[in-house]
Amino acid sequence: MGKTLEIEVNGRRHAVEAPPDTPLLYVLRNEMELRGPRFGCGLAQCGACTVHMDGVAIRSCVTPASAAAGTRITTLEGLAQAYHGKEGEALHPVQQAFIEEQAAQCGYCVNAWIMTSAALLEKTPDATDEQIKEGLRGLKCRCGTQISVMRAVRRASKAMA
Repeated sequence: MGKTLEIEVNGRRHAVEAPPDTPLLYVLRNEMELRGPRFGCGLAQCGACTVHMDGVAIRSCVTPASAAAGTRITTLEGLAQAYHGKEGEALHPVQQAFIEEQAAQCGYCVNAWIMTSAALLEKTPDATDEQIKEGLRGLKCRCGTQISVMRAVRRASKAMA
């Protein structure tokens, strides 16, 4: 049976009707119509569903929606607002760097790379190449944009410093 869940997403409170064990990804996409996080593998292996929960990158495909209660969820759509503190400002530095470095081809996995990179740089603003590689390990891209992604993360790191 469904239950009313109170979830804060991108700075706004939402009441959604869903069973507590419903994957957060389904609530974000189906109930809130957010398109940043995507279904990839459903096993927390690829990262396409990555969102921030209280600033930590998590895989929303395996996180029950009930776990989001009392936390702040940020999706790709709210990343710039979370960084700048208000709507309508410039893009998040990672988003801007991905555009400038053209670090996406098909774009399906770009949510994973941007959201994971943003969380990494919040914790480690002057990340070394090794720290970036370690922080992004486990994300999947079949188009082969990893070199462009590294350039974009380095660029964002400089912009955030």
